[in-house]
Amino acid sequence: MKVAVVSRATDVSDVLPTLPLLSHELQLIPAETKSIRLLSDCNVVIMDVTGNDLLSARDFCRAIAAAHPDLPVVVAIAESSLIALDGSWAVDDFLLPTATPVEIDARLRLLLMRRPVPVEQAEDSQVAAIGDLVVDEVTYVARVDGKPLDLTYKEFELLHFLVKNAGRVFSREQLLQDVWGYDYFGGARTVDVHVRRLRAKLGRDYENVIATVRNVGYKAVDPNELD
Repeated sequence: MKVAVVSRATDVSDVLPTLPLLSHELQLIPAETKSIRLLSDCNVVIMDVTGNDLLSARDFCRAIAAAHPDLPVVVAIAESSLIALDGSWAVDDFLLPTATPVEIDARLRLLLMRRPVPVEQAEDSQVAAIGDLVVDEVTYVARVDGKPLDLTYKEFELLHFLVKNAGRVFSREQLLQDVWGYDYFGGARTVDVHVRRLRAKLGRDYENVIATVRNVGYKAVDPNELD
């Protein structure tokens, strides 16, 4: 997920201290009107209003919404300023500076699930699909029969990797290296745990899309190939 943080701060952690702990691609963009055009490549915008005049911050949020109507906008705002938020801000959600990584990730993912993908973006999306299971790397949303799945970041990454490489068998060690990006010295059990959770979320009709290859690992298979 590409997250643009619009702020006068010099570091993302000055806006939301725990945001850099997530594995999303972060881009710090100056809070200047001319910077609004730079937001077209991101999936979601976090607007820092913690140190700004609230009236000016509201106008900036409205300018973003006018220029990019399909782009979700979240404000990072002090709790004492929440009373000023209303529909005139044209924002989708808010985050307090004390938000945990889990809360931030959940709010951003839910925003993308609720937002339709613009046609021009959908045409360029890096989409992997098996039957009615569609995994979109651009929006970081996976859907079964058109319904979004509530996946954690690593669950999405694992599902996307397997689906885009459907038919190929991967050992647990390979998955740790390719999905987690490092050698996991604690053992390969973490892969099994994530697969089990994915199967539960995929539901009865699609849980077997992730097939176990005895004594080897896992692969994604087309539903038509299932016994």
